[in-house]
Amino acid sequence: MRPVRSSVLCRLLPTPFSPALRSLVLVLLCLTPRCQAVQAENVTVLEGGTAQISCRLQNYDGSIVVIQNPRRQTLFFNGTRALKDDRFQMVLFTPRLVRITLTNVSVSDEGGYFCQLYTDATHHQVATLSVSVPPETPTVEVKQEAVEGGEVELSCMSPRSKPAATLRWMRNGRAIPGVVSQQDNAKTFSVSSTIRIPVERKDNGAALSCEASHPALSGQKRIRHYRLDVYFAPTVRIVPPPGIMREGDSLSLTCSVTGNPLPRNIQWSKINDTLPERAEISGPTFQISRLSQLHNGTYLCQAQNNFGRAADHYTLLVYDNVSVTTTVPPTPTTHPITSHPVTPTLLTLVFASDTKEPGAVVETHSAVPYAVIGGVLALLVFTVICVLIVTIWCSVRQKGSYLTHEASGLDEHGEVQEAFLNGNDASQGKKEYLL
Repeated sequence: MRPVRSSVLCRLLPTPFSPALRSLVLVLLCLTPRCQAVQAENVTVLEGGTAQISCRLQNYDGSIVVIQNPRRQTLFFNGTRALKDDRFQMVLFTPRLVRITLTNVSVSDEGGYFCQLYTDATHHQVATLSVSVPPETPTVEVKQEAVEGGEVELSCMSPRSKPAATLRWMRNGRAIPGVVSQQDNAKTFSVSSTIRIPVERKDNGAALSCEASHPALSGQKRIRHYRLDVYFAPTVRIVPPPGIMREGDSLSLTCSVTGNPLPRNIQWSKINDTLPERAEISGPTFQISRLSQLHNGTYLCQAQNNFGRAADHYTLLVYDNVSVTTTVPPTPTTHPITSHPVTPTLLTLVFASDTKEPGAVVETHSAVPYAVIGGVLALLVFTVICVLIVTIWCSVRQKGSYLTHEASGLDEHGEVQEAFLNGNDASQGKKEYLL
């Protein structure tokens, strides 16, 4: 603490000196350290703390010592309480030091406290009391609701500090610039910092913080944490069961709903029909036991909040339990072909991924590859057999014709030769010979 000194009135000079000379000598003497009769110290204390106000005396000769507050009310007169305020206590009174304490200090106690020494003249020194008011943890106020696709306006406020506190918005370790305003409330200050940020659905639950710093906090900060609340319309998705549904199976559908605020009322319905009698609804769950083809249709799940509504649907196709077996019809031929049973065609359910019909079910047919291969092999075997039969039949027929022509040629040659030897006319009719 820095001592503050004042002049002191020294002893009067002898009468023979002229008044002007006496005044000059008095000023020169009072500028020397020996003429400093009273010293006081300035004090700075936190609001609510305890302040010590000290007055140091030099060459004290038992004169009257008076201590007054900033309103010039006498607190103590030579160690005796003069003002009825129990917060002030005289803790030390000696020829060299007078000290009082003030508990539970407030900003209204600020000012100059007078240490007065009454000798031949009145000498006084002022001890200035300064009160520092650190900020409390700031508060956060939402001036505009955060709705998906819009902006949110947030204000961080420190209502009372001295000197004025410094406010700063933070998000994920990064500072967010804000508009700062400050108001003077007599001896204290109120400070606010306002930010406006765009928000999306992904920002719901984002962590923000407002930090207040102040010289009286010794490098520490008062922090108010805030979690962003973004409102948005609901989304609905029906979770379908795995595989296909057959008669006698049980159906269980779950309606997955999101939104802020979360819709509490979930509605199930059947398009262009009423819900089955055996349908059981428990919140987001829809169940039907012992399915039949009468249950076929499109089922709808709907939800809404104050910011919109959404729906999703599921198309139910129930199949019977009869297995279908087909055979390849026999080809008309002299060689019978054993028919082979064809594996029944599998029915596959594919859930449409189109956003327009997220719950739709599409029926597709896919033939089993080995059934097709079996049919093709049977047809190839039958074709090979037919080719072999035709080939053999043609070969036998061609051989018989060759033998007949060969025998006929030999007979004709013999007859001609005999006729030539016998001198018979070759023009005679041919004789028939039976082989």
